[in-house]
Amino acid sequence: MITIKRLGIAWLTACYLWAGCAWALEGPILVFGGTAGIGLQTVKALRERDIPVTVFVRPTSDRTPLEPLGVSYVVGNVLDAEEVAAAFKGTKFTAVISSLGGRTGEPRPEGIGNVNIDNAAKAAGVKRVIQISNTGTTRNRDRAKPPEDAHWSERMTYAKIQGENHLMKSGLAWTILRPGLLRDEPPTGNSWLTERTDIAGSINRSDVALVILDLLADDATIGKAYSVIDKNMERPFGVSR
Repeated sequence: MITIKRLGIAWLTACYLWAGCAWALEGPILVFGGTAGIGLQTVKALRERDIPVTVFVRPTSDRTPLEPLGVSYVVGNVLDAEEVAAAFKGTKFTAVISSLGGRTGEPRPEGIGNVNIDNAAKAAGVKRVIQISNTGTTRNRDRAKPPEDAHWSERMTYAKIQGENHLMKSGLAWTILRPGLLRDEPPTGNSWLTERTDIAGSINRSDVALVILDLLADDATIGKAYSVIDKNMERPFGVSR
């Protein structure tokens, strides 16, 4: 098990929930996939710290959950390299968080979308990139591309692996975070962060968001890929549920 930062994940969660304290993390930060799920929880956590955030959104994205948070927006399609590059113009971002996800029946964005993000960040001189993946990418990484009619989870995992591989070779200051099965509950503070690839279990999206903030604040995590689950929600590796 790895505990991020000298004060640790448990301290960070307690700090976030009860003390309202701060640490050395600056913005503005550009977030992809910030309208829902882990991305939205991360935006909320950043804004709790008064860190400036810009969220890259589709023209059709529902911005309702973001409206009370005081964020800025860039509108575009993450599958369009020029539109992603345009998101970096006019603002000097300190970091990028990519928490891309797709909709049923649409091309998976985790592959080409993350490639576009990496390339645009590098061109803009933004070095720090956190990419959210999942624990399923640690197995059979050299798998063949699944057919278009394959189950969405197969296509998603393949796309995430391609996204990870590109980021690892990008020359950026990257960190990859692979959460287990995701739940929508308040944070427990029981995040287990490890470089091991043989773990399985669940974790709340709100806890993942706190881990992301800790990763951003700790340069020792650069160039590493982590798995994260709730230590009280672990299950035997290889068991689906």
